[in-house]
Amino acid sequence: MPLEDGDPVRQRGQRVNGEVSGTPRLGGTGDPPLRGTPAPDGSRTEAMAEGREPGPALGDRDVSPGGGPQQAGQREEALMSELSELVQKVVKSSSWWERYGVDIGILACSFLLLPAGFLCLRSAQAIPFLAGVLTLGVVHHTLTVKGSHLASHNALTESKSWGKVWAIFFIELCSAFTAEQGTYNHVKIHHGYTNVIGLGDSSTWKLPFLNRYVYMFIAPLAVPIITPLVALDLLRNVEWKVALRTLCCMFLGLYCHYWLLLHVSGFQSPWSALLCMLLTRSLLAHPYIHVNIFQHIGLPMFAADRKPKRIHLMSLGVLNLPRNALLDWSFGHSLISCHVEHHLFPSLSDNMCLKIKPIVSQYLKQKKLPYNEDTYASRLRLFLQRYEELMVHAPPITELVGIQ
Repeated sequence: MPLEDGDPVRQRGQRVNGEVSGTPRLGGTGDPPLRGTPAPDGSRTEAMAEGREPGPALGDRDVSPGGGPQQAGQREEALMSELSELVQKVVKSSSWWERYGVDIGILACSFLLLPAGFLCLRSAQAIPFLAGVLTLGVVHHTLTVKGSHLASHNALTESKSWGKVWAIFFIELCSAFTAEQGTYNHVKIHHGYTNVIGLGDSSTWKLPFLNRYVYMFIAPLAVPIITPLVALDLLRNVEWKVALRTLCCMFLGLYCHYWLLLHVSGFQSPWSALLCMLLTRSLLAHPYIHVNIFQHIGLPMFAADRKPKRIHLMSLGVLNLPRNALLDWSFGHSLISCHVEHHLFPSLSDNMCLKIKPIVSQYLKQKKLPYNEDTYASRLRLFLQRYEELMVHAPPITELVGIQ
């Protein structure tokens, strides 16, 4: 969302609908991979992931618009505290069903749809068979995307012990990935350092050797194959007991899917069963890839030692997409229409992010802070038109004006 001239924050090098103004792209700002990279400060990133404002780290000095850095930083902390109080009132007044039950109910319904999906695949007729593929595809992405995402943030329960159990179940058993590394990279790095170059800048989604059409429309079909392979590589960074548990869970989840296709759906050939696994597991892979790049890449990116305070960092570097019934169900509100709210308050469930959305949007607009929104089609056109600029070249570093 472009900033108005009257807004307190103006930027050099910010992309507005794909346009870059002001500061030219800096050389040598490549994005190092996150895999195996230790957290610069584990306690700091954890605090940030839980929605608290951490203290300085990485030797940085946070920058803020207007006045001296310290005075402006205090104003921003006051803004975040005020917004947090408003949100906390809503959370405290909400029932267990609103905080956890709605999303647990969606995940439970998905499990209940599994038998129908596998049985529909027994049919020799096209319509029931396609209904089975669609059902299993939606259920798979609901469990692996929505379930894994909520579990990684411990947003399904107040208990940390049960949260760990759900993370292992959804991330390792259902998604064939590693819970430890997945949670670390997503919660502590991506959320802790959102749009910070070399840390949470979403660069792990970039494959610059692929052209725009292959990346946007063909490569997503390989997500079910790439995911476990990446997980195996990441297991080098965990203890052997954790690696063994992850391998067992990944194998059990994949084999159960394969076994059910053979013995319940009646597939005669192992290759046809494997092909059906690939089809159902990649059914929504295209919007999965698209959503992950649309909501951060192309927005302002910051150097680690020149990043703004939390409320500006999240309002500038995160974008909401419109509500969509299919994606809201299978991915969750926090990944679609409430992504700004999710980054500001990551421990809240999808339903609670939707509930606080009017409060957050009204507050940010009232304080003349950015509240980025765009349509799926608009972002798709932008990335197709400016693919090299957004997905191949290093992003420009945004600096806030009036802070020197």
